[in-house]
Amino acid sequence: MENILQGFINRFFKLLELLIVLSMVAMVVMVFGNVVLRYGFNRGIDISDEMSRYCFIWLTYIGAMVAMRENGHLGVDTVVKHLGLGGKKLCLFLSESLMLGCNALFFIGTWKMHELQVSNISPVVGISMIWVYGVGYVVGVVMGLMNLHVLYRLLTGQLREDELVQVIETEGLADVEKKLKEATP
Repeated sequence: MENILQGFINRFFKLLELLIVLSMVAMVVMVFGNVVLRYGFNRGIDISDEMSRYCFIWLTYIGAMVAMRENGHLGVDTVVKHLGLGGKKLCLFLSESLMLGCNALFFIGTWKMHELQVSNISPVVGISMIWVYGVGYVVGVVMGLMNLHVLYRLLTGQLREDELVQVIETEGLADVEKKLKEATP
């Protein structure tokens, strides 16, 4: 059962990655095409500006979900990595709890604005703005579930010590820290 669930999750995130690529391609085609049409033919496609903006909104939030899964968000682990096991667990618990709270607020905010966004029609394309800002539902739920999963693993003792620091070091930073350790007596 766990393998089936993990396979579903992997396919879901592959779909998100595909949507990122498609959004980026659509943005490039629409913006570049509009530039060529405006400079070359003194005409443009009205919906391309608005649709590229909407693609950018979705691309940003979908990218945030993918980055969260890969622990790719920016973070500061300068203090946390020097703490003991209990301190690392406490910091991870606080971090995940605060993010869960933010995701809940994001979902609730989208819910409260739903009625307004449904009746608000985009000026050029003519679609309900809930199709644009409804991404808050998806992001709030998906990222909230990821927070709950980490909290569950933390509270049940399933996380290894190296998983308690949720920041991936960049190669350059690791090299700098290594040189600093070598330079200090």
